[in-house]
Amino acid sequence: MATSSSRSCLQYLFHLAHDNLEFRLPEIRSLLALRSKSFHPSENFNEQSPFWCLGSLSEEDVRSVMARSVCAKSAFELWGHGRTHSELRTSLLNYPSEKMRPYMHKESTYKINIESFNKSLLLKDKIKKINALDYLPFEGTVCLTNPQHIFCLLEDYGTDCRNIPEHPNHIYFGRWIADGQRELICSFSVKKRHFIGNTSMNAGLSFIMANHAKVKENDLIFDPFVGTGSLLVACSHFGAYVCGTDIDYNIIHGKGLSSRKNQKWRGPDENIRANLRQYGTEKMYVDVMVSDASKPVWRNTALFDAIITDPPYGIRESTRKTGSHKNITKPPNGTYAESHVPVSQVYHLSDILSDLLNFSAHHLLMGGRLVYWLPVYKPEYCEERIPVHPCLRLISNCEQPLSSHTSRRLITMEKIKEPEELDNPAYVSDGLYQGHNTFRKKYFSARNKKSGKEEEQAQMLMENKIS
Repeated sequence: MATSSSRSCLQYLFHLAHDNLEFRLPEIRSLLALRSKSFHPSENFNEQSPFWCLGSLSEEDVRSVMARSVCAKSAFELWGHGRTHSELRTSLLNYPSEKMRPYMHKESTYKINIESFNKSLLLKDKIKKINALDYLPFEGTVCLTNPQHIFCLLEDYGTDCRNIPEHPNHIYFGRWIADGQRELICSFSVKKRHFIGNTSMNAGLSFIMANHAKVKENDLIFDPFVGTGSLLVACSHFGAYVCGTDIDYNIIHGKGLSSRKNQKWRGPDENIRANLRQYGTEKMYVDVMVSDASKPVWRNTALFDAIITDPPYGIRESTRKTGSHKNITKPPNGTYAESHVPVSQVYHLSDILSDLLNFSAHHLLMGGRLVYWLPVYKPEYCEERIPVHPCLRLISNCEQPLSSHTSRRLITMEKIKEPEELDNPAYVSDGLYQGHNTFRKKYFSARNKKSGKEEEQAQMLMENKIS
């Protein structure tokens, strides 16, 4: 059996899901960084391809990435590859036999899978391709149910679904090592969740954010716009302690109107703690509280390993902070009645982001990460509009399209130094504020057009019924 040290020089093939394309590279880089490993792709690396060949890793590194990744489907020890089956054969025959032998001896059981990207293959064609691998020195017994070793032939037919070639652009063969965590997207779906709201983050993106933030066991994670706690659910799954704040009293206490279909009011046990209890991570729940993000309540020291959040955009959730432009008389003793509701005013996105970056600079531990969403109007977007801070370094900037003109970008930043008195606060360009106003206008304009079209169609149906 080959030792782990001798296997660390091998190449590994990552088969990635073909969605959230811009999120894949930062996720894999972040998960490798958790093991102090760098990203070393092959010479002809193509970020848009679903197949990545990586080197300078061990099998333990690969298994660690697959145990977290929701962007990767599977990983393989790469034995051979080529543009044609003839090139694949040559590559496989040149692969050192001593590295194959531990998985092909007489006492072993195995099976071979065939996977293709962008093209469906018939069963008879798959069998034909398996039989064509008879030049490999398999001596073990085929076992389709529970084999000791699984091998895979993977064919890449490109990414253009309207022009699928007859023959694959590239072919790979390797030993299966591990699958990614794609099943988390379904098992943690908000459709099955106990407590949801209008803006609950979907499970896939929640886990991607946690991975970009390098969340790990025993970390302390904070969400200043916690909502229904979708991001806390994802972070607690990876063994982190979680806490958060929100200005919405009803959300924090699980009261008021329900966001669930055919349910008017929230039930007595609909809250963030119940969500973590649902997934068996209630012990990781620190607490959540009603708080204004513009007026932090934490002591001025580094507390959090990561800050992960989805700030409100003023569309489905209002952007509010406590305060008023009017003169409000305060009680003479400085205390308010228990039923007092603080007056609120608009909290502009530029102010939200400026406060968020300044808060992160002061309250993140060194090397801790801030991960947040930034809404943009695409025709006016440029990288210069991304908020910056002297204590935070930009790690990644990934786009999720929302419409032809709007999108949101997942921003990941890392704390690189402690704030000093001479440091300037976070810089948020004036263009970002204007861009956010345009973003909102385009969003509501598109929604109104859609509503108008639906009303027109309904009117036509009514006229047809009447006639």
